[in-house]
Amino acid sequence: MSIDKESMLALEERTEEQLLEQEYDRTVRQDIELFRSQADSRLSGKITDDEFRPNRLRRGIYGQRQAGVQMVRTKVPGGLLTAVQLRQLARIADEFAGGKGHLTTRQNMQFHFVPLGRVADLLHLLADVRLTTREACYNTVRNITACPLAGLHPDEPFDVRPYARRLAFAFLHKELTDNLPRKFKIAFSGCPEDCMATAINDVGLRAVVRDGARGFRMTVGGGLGPLPTEARVLDEFVPAERIVNRVEAVIRIFNRHGNRNNKNKARLKFILRERGFDWLRDAIEEEYQNILNTGGIAMPAEVPEGFGGFQPVPPPKGTGELLPLYEPETPAFTKWRETNVRPQKQPGYAVVTVTVPQGNLTGDQMRGMARLAEEAGDGCLRFTMAQNVVLAYVPAGALKRVYGALSELGLSQSGAEEISDVTTCPGAYSCNLALTKAMGLGAALSATVGNDHDPAVRRLKIKVSGCPNACGQHWIADIGFYGNARKIEGREVPYYLMLLGGTQEEFGMAIQSLPARLAPVALERVLEHFKAHRQAGESFRAYVLRHKVEVFRGLTADLAKPPELFPEIYKDWGDEVDYSLQLGRGECAA
Repeated sequence: MSIDKESMLALEERTEEQLLEQEYDRTVRQDIELFRSQADSRLSGKITDDEFRPNRLRRGIYGQRQAGVQMVRTKVPGGLLTAVQLRQLARIADEFAGGKGHLTTRQNMQFHFVPLGRVADLLHLLADVRLTTREACYNTVRNITACPLAGLHPDEPFDVRPYARRLAFAFLHKELTDNLPRKFKIAFSGCPEDCMATAINDVGLRAVVRDGARGFRMTVGGGLGPLPTEARVLDEFVPAERIVNRVEAVIRIFNRHGNRNNKNKARLKFILRERGFDWLRDAIEEEYQNILNTGGIAMPAEVPEGFGGFQPVPPPKGTGELLPLYEPETPAFTKWRETNVRPQKQPGYAVVTVTVPQGNLTGDQMRGMARLAEEAGDGCLRFTMAQNVVLAYVPAGALKRVYGALSELGLSQSGAEEISDVTTCPGAYSCNLALTKAMGLGAALSATVGNDHDPAVRRLKIKVSGCPNACGQHWIADIGFYGNARKIEGREVPYYLMLLGGTQEEFGMAIQSLPARLAPVALERVLEHFKAHRQAGESFRAYVLRHKVEVFRGLTADLAKPPELFPEIYKDWGDEVDYSLQLGRGECAA
């Protein structure tokens, strides 16, 4: 029996894929067992915590402010994962983390309160479905993010997902990328809205087509934290086949010149600030030419099945017919359809955004969404920067059934990515660096604006961080808050600094610090002023600039130093006990 040339080539390609997968799996399993031995040495006292910390952190394992337990950060390259993978995350949540998982602004899922001795078993469960925590923390190339509407948006130049996952795979488990001066963040965006805020990343890549060829507009040097810095345009067009080379050149320069003596000044943005853009551009170009001439990290032809949600043979799309009927045309369904559903470029299908308050999901909710993705979608789920989940390829005729299923899961809240859909980091719920419980304030702010129907108000965004490190991205929100603390009459009080007028490319302006319990009152005052004094067609930032910081400080001056104190002012949101400032050793912000 003879085999034709085409079949032989396909067989060779599959053999190469199998070898790639086997090598990757072997590397991952060996690394997990190495971690297990290191963790055992730490638990038995053979090594100190300082000796263990770098090994723990580069595997995405953080210490918490609660002794004896860890936070485990799972990377989701490009924000895309399969229904099978989400079910595995649900299992991990139930067996290791009290039944909960937390979505971050970088498309990761975090698990809290995991005993150190159980972490290696958790990592093996992730590896079973080709998910990893490797380099989700520490001085590494972090989870590479990508537009959740990639492949779906009607106005995208092309689908960025294949490039995001190949770039992520290229830099994983590499000597160059797992011991940098500080963390390094990369984001891809294909939609015109730039939903991934590429300008706040060390490297931002926006899809461009030039003369029929695919490529990327590349920015460098962005970042938030206590000193936010806007990225600069390095290239208007980098050919798609050269993005690994070009990004490697940036990483090499960062690795060589980043400040390893002061982690507070170690990000790429500080090289940009201190040496200037011209120097940085020329140094990157010289390194890039060296890579082209002598070789560097190769662009992989493809990635192992499951990595970044990759499926060589996509499953059949669900029709929604197996979901229970949901007939009533209720006002709640109508509102949800208006705010959480949009058409995708494939005719007859819709994109559904599942609103996840403060990014927290239970294991049952994860399993329910996995089922929905299979029965009324393409078998995949997409995490967003706003801590929500996107279902794609939902048949337009199945929307009522999907809404009914989400209602059963407690996930049918409308207002996706509107003002009531507040973004927060976990804050002092678990983080050593946090000063306040950001998720508690986020829930309070969401309730404050939940019944405001003004269209201009509904379009605004609120983001909350528990400290200045900006894991909640407060600098790029229309209305941002970050946690701090003060003393009133000798007693500690949780406070938040309010910022106004931020956008994805321009940072918000600091107004003043307010007691945590009075932040919703300040929000109400700002919104009432906005509704009374805005001009037709005026953006929120333009409105803030026109009125200047002093106006808003005046609006809230009595709240900053309240003349009358009340018992709750000494309590953080979600707490029954008085606030006490507690800080552990900072390890690294998200």
